[in-house]
Amino acid sequence: MSSNFAVQVNDLHKSYGGIVAVNSISFSIKPNEIFALIGPNGAGKSTTLRMIATLLSPTSGSIDVFGHDGIKESQEVRRVISYLPEEAGAYKNMSGRDYLHFMGSLFTQDTNQLKEFISMGEEISGLGDRLKDKIKTYSKGMTRKVLLARTVMTKPKLAILDEPTSGLDVINALEIRRTIKSLVKNGMTVLLSSHNMLEIEYLSDRVGIISQGTIHAIGTPQELKQQYNAANLEEVFAAITSTTK
Repeated sequence: MSSNFAVQVNDLHKSYGGIVAVNSISFSIKPNEIFALIGPNGAGKSTTLRMIATLLSPTSGSIDVFGHDGIKESQEVRRVISYLPEEAGAYKNMSGRDYLHFMGSLFTQDTNQLKEFISMGEEISGLGDRLKDKIKTYSKGMTRKVLLARTVMTKPKLAILDEPTSGLDVINALEIRRTIKSLVKNGMTVLLSSHNMLEIEYLSDRVGIISQGTIHAIGTPQELKQQYNAANLEEVFAAITSTTK
């Protein structure tokens, strides 16, 4: 597959018994791009993200992540990606700093590299002295910041983020969006999913809209708005999903 892409998904299909969750979708992501996969609940977004993250095996089709076969070379893929699920949790009886240390130690046995991971995680979290406190004392926004820090502190080539700002207030969500943008400027590629169309429009270079397991449109936010004669992505989303129900 072409080395011009960070991710290439071709004819990807996932069925559970007689239920089709993902129906022969194809898309590609360029290096240093923020690509968003959006759609209604049950559209196949999270299933697709989990397949790319090697947590689910496709029924058929292919996935290529930075030149590695996502099905046959899952271990190699895991070395270059990191995944933040929507419902991710942290160990609440650990301090934020101990949690970052523990998670970093799963990726390296090198002391100096571990220090680098932790230092980056502390910086990305932005929690300062609160990292000394137990995670059970954190607000939802603080916990999500630690989880994002854990996800990206190992400097993955590809960060897969499922609803990265789910349930957060405006200020915390804005801080996380700015962090994601800065990470991409420093060489990371991001695949994300979100129900927040303002967030998608702010963050994404390109957007794929999925409904009933099929991708119906791919383009920049501006291209999609022009194509559907819409004022914003919410209107694009509504136009596509209303005709695919």
